[in-house]
Amino acid sequence: MLKRGDFVKPLLLQNVVKRFGDFNAVDDLSFSVNKGEIFGFLGPNGAGKTTTLRMILDIIPPTSGRIEVLGSASAIPVRRRIGYLPEERGLYRKMKAAETISYFARLRGVSQKEARARALNLLADFGLGEFAGTKNESLSKGMAQKVQLLSTIAHDPELLILDEPFTGLDPINQATLEKLIADLRDQGRTIIFSTHTMQHAERLCDRFLILAKGAKRFEGTLGEARAKFPPRLIVRTRDRIDGVKSAPGVASVLDLPARDGEDPGYSIELQRGVDPNTVLRAAFDAGIHLSRFENANASLHDIFVDLVGGAEESAAAGAQEAA
Repeated sequence: MLKRGDFVKPLLLQNVVKRFGDFNAVDDLSFSVNKGEIFGFLGPNGAGKTTTLRMILDIIPPTSGRIEVLGSASAIPVRRRIGYLPEERGLYRKMKAAETISYFARLRGVSQKEARARALNLLADFGLGEFAGTKNESLSKGMAQKVQLLSTIAHDPELLILDEPFTGLDPINQATLEKLIADLRDQGRTIIFSTHTMQHAERLCDRFLILAKGAKRFEGTLGEARAKFPPRLIVRTRDRIDGVKSAPGVASVLDLPARDGEDPGYSIELQRGVDPNTVLRAAFDAGIHLSRFENANASLHDIFVDLVGGAEESAAAGAQEAA
């Protein structure tokens, strides 16, 4: 039982399982989300992301386990404090943009006058002011997605849950949405978004969870995930690098393809815990002139592929290319 003054996490899952017949869609999943952070819910298609979000929202019940949302054992009593953008997009085609946003705000307890004002302000803030009176069916795909997102935030929710929010958006609108999500976090909202596109998560997330085949593979920050991988450097030089290859802590050195206008390159993998400056000092001691020296630690995509692996790697790569 929570006592007055206890810190309540916006979201907590403990040992959550969801079975459909003999199929485990979600398998013993536990994680928590902190107030005021962007939390990425990452995984390939079919990993169990949408099923988990639907359990969080009490759209479907878990088979077993505990879910707590904004201090409540069910999302239903606190639903007016939550904004949800589902993966399946849909707007009332004949309704106008401002009417749509106002309508969803009123469903969540905002007065008619305030809902209308918020709708117009949001449309103006996000470059759609001139389309307030335009029917949804006449909006471009990107504009319609913005209207649906604005409908999600018009009631000023504490917790935002966005299921694949970047799907179908062109790069310009993806960048606009990234900025909106970051701005909402800076205003104190807690935001959870699912995606199988690693670039968005790498730029936005304070922490993230990687899900594969219904099970958690990782939860934490990008730095914590990178710490599980050996450090890697990229160097370029016209000199022989024998002195670098023999430096303490160097695990392997691979030649890199030549680039126009650049010296030959090498990818240097270090043993865990080795300071990259060890290589830099070894290069200087050996009289090697470096034209390039940079840390090239694992990207979120590299981490994702390593943790998910197998057949799911190809699905993730396909999603990356599609994005």
